[in-house]
This record gives sequence, structure tokens and C-alpha cells, in this order.
Amino acid sequence: MHSLSKVVKRSGAVVDFKAERITNAIYRAAVAVGGRDRETAIQLTKQVIALLEAATPAGHTPTVEEIQDIVEKVLIENGHAKVAKAYILYRAESTRQREQQAARQTRSEGKIPWAKIWYSLDWAVAHGLNTVEGLNERIEKGEFPEIVQESEAAYNIEIKHVVEDISQRREEVKLVIVSGPSSSGKTTTTKKIEERLTEMGMHLITLNVDNYFFDLEIHPKDEFGDYDFETPQALEIDLIDEHIQRLLAGERVAIPFYNFKTGKREPSRTTMQIGPDDVILIDSLHGLYPPMTASVPDDQKFKLYLEPLLQMKDEQGNYVRWTDLRLIRRMLRDAAHRAYDPRRTLTHWHYVRASEMRHIIPNNSLADYIVNTGLPYELPIYATRLRDDFAQWTEEYRDDPLREDAYTRAKRVHELLIQVTPVEDDSPIPADSILREFIGGSCYEPG
Repeated sequence: MHSLSKVVKRSGAVVDFKAERITNAIYRAAVAVGGRDRETAIQLTKQVIALLEAATPAGHTPTVEEIQDIVEKVLIENGHAKVAKAYILYRAESTRQREQQAARQTRSEGKIPWAKIWYSLDWAVAHGLNTVEGLNERIEKGEFPEIVQESEAAYNIEIKHVVEDISQRREEVKLVIVSGPSSSGKTTTTKKIEERLTEMGMHLITLNVDNYFFDLEIHPKDEFGDYDFETPQALEIDLIDEHIQRLLAGERVAIPFYNFKTGKREPSRTTMQIGPDDVILIDSLHGLYPPMTASVPDDQKFKLYLEPLLQMKDEQGNYVRWTDLRLIRRMLRDAAHRAYDPRRTLTHWHYVRASEMRHIIPNNSLADYIVNTGLPYELPIYATRLRDDFAQWTEEYRDDPLREDAYTRAKRVHELLIQVTPVEDDSPIPADSILREFIGGSCYEPG
């Protein structure tokens, strides 16, 4: 028996052993099956460490896989079969994702129809914006304002199609859901759809599902101790579904209030009731997560999924990654509206990404319509604002075994942004653009 101080990661890197990571992993698995007892997770962690110390020969540094095997054993032996199953499934899913990572880079993410991808690529080719080289050539000709206008027109055509589809089903649709991964443009898209449907005589009532977050103290955390808001288990999903069902039945419902300053859900501050012709509108990361609206028949829902489906190749022939666009968007938004250092967004993104790959992106096949929120003119704006930061992070995290993901993303984004001709003047970007949601100046911002 010896005291544990180091652990070998799957990459072979040796890092400090921290018991909190085991506790967080056990607690996340418990949350996935409805448990919220962190103290039990702490006690189980102590058992894991005791067994691990007893089983580890002197001079041997345990691997992540060895620790996970013992976690499974402890969970099962202590009668936590459901938690053990959730832990095992999570572990298997993580392995599958690593094995399929290379394949994923060569195909449409999730189940987005190839016809949708082809349409986006065809538009990009027609406008000379399917390569960074083409984008730069147009910028150097002074055509940045025209690129903005063309991109915004394409996006607004998508909104027009969505509104037309909803209007055609106005007699049956009782719930409109706007969903998509982090920073895909849900806020602006939701506002635009609401405006246009209102103009057509439809009355939409917004249900803010953020008020259904569990108290922060019982949120699951990642390996770095950051709270995980990206998992559906951060919300009381059953209560959301119950309230939607009651609202559609004509009942008056007491809506909870989540205080983000205190991290606690407070008693109801308001009640809500809808009329027989009203439509509930939801804007949520997890809007397509089936249990959230399980009580509502599918023919009464219109489900929308958003993703920046930018079709543009860099100088090496690699397509710009949609997740990188959303990472940059979230950095800018977090810095502007939440006083977060963009570095924090970068180092947390691995967890955002893992959760959306499990809980958000697989559900995009359930959508009635997919909106492309990618804007080719985003990159020149980002090159001005964050290129130097990504260069700094690339150097800072180059040899940090705990920040391998941050380094990989920073290096990739930096290599992209140094290819793009930067644009400082953002005045051609309209106030109702999706991009304004992230860089500021949106007409939809409160106040």
C-alpha cells in the first residue's frame, strides 16, 4: 500500500491524482439516474482510494482505466446498480467517441441531412465564399459590406421558410421549440421567429426553462471542478414537462424563479396561463431532449434545430469546424455579458463539447427544420478580436498535460485565424444579426 500522488492519462501523460475527480465522476453518474447526494459520492470515493492504494504495487502509477475499474466495483458492491450502469455507459460512450473522432471529421456531425449541407456549400461556392482564399479576395476588394448583406439575406430566407412551415400548421401546433448547441444563435433566431409569427396573427407565450435549474450546490461538476450547465440533468426535466402539459390543458401554473446570483431556485414569482389559441415558445439547449416535452404529442410541436453549417475550406483544404465558430462566439459573449475570461471558456469547452455530443447533437434528427446560422463574415471579425489570444494560449498550454484539449483547439483556431484577412469595422453588421448576439450591439439585448 502507498499513498497515491500521480495518475497516467490515456494519452500517457502523468498528472497529479485528485480525489475530487473521482467524486465528480460518481456524482455525475448519480445525477444521470436522479440522485443528488454528493456526500454519498464522497464516501464512495474514499472506498475507491482505499482499494486502489491496497491494490497498487510500490513504484506503480495507476492508470485512468484502473481507477475506473475500481469505481465500478465499489458502486456495484455498495448496491448502487443504477449509478454503476450510468457510469459504465458513460465510460463506454467516451471510448466510442474517441474511437470515432477521426471518422466524425469526415462526415456531417450528427444526422444533419446531406441535402442541407449541399445547399449551404452550393450557396458558398456561388458567392465565392467556400474558401478562406475566396473570402480574403472579396475583403481585399472592399466587399466586406456586401458579404454581410448576402450572408444575412441567406439566413433570413431560412427564417422565412421556418415561419411559413409553422404558419401552415398553425391549427395544430401548440409548442414551438428552438434548440441547438451552445452559441448556435438561439436567442436571435427565437426573437425573429416570434416577431414574424406575431405579425401573422399568432400569439406566442415564452416559457423560460432556465428557471428550472436545480440549485447550484447539487449541480454535477467536471474534472476541473466547473459546474456543468450543459447536461439536461441540470434542469428538473420532469417538472418542465408537467408544467407544459398543464399549461396546454388551460391550467394556471406557478412558474419557479432561478436566481443566478445566488445559484438557487426560489419560490414562484409569477403564474402563467395560456389561452386556447396561444402557442408556447421554448428556447433551450435541450429543447429536443425527448423527456422535456414527452407529454406533448409530436403533431402539436414544431421543433427547430440550429447549427452554424459554414462550408469553407482553409488553405490546407480543411473545412472550418462548426464547433470552433461556436467556441469563439461563446468566448465573446461570456466576456461581454458574464465577465468571464475567454481563457476560461476555452478550458471549459471540452466539457461543453462532450455534453452536447451526448445530449444535444444526437437529437437533431428529431427537428422539423434545421437552420444554418453560420456567417462567412464571422471569421474576419474574430481575426481582429482574438487572433493574438489564441496564439498566446497555444504557447501557454503546449506542454500542459491537463490542458491537452485546450491546446489542440487553440492551435487549430489560431492556424485558421492567421489565414483570414482581419476586419476591424463591424458597422456593416446589422443590429438584428446573430453575430450581434455575441459581439454586442444587438437590438434584442435587454435595455
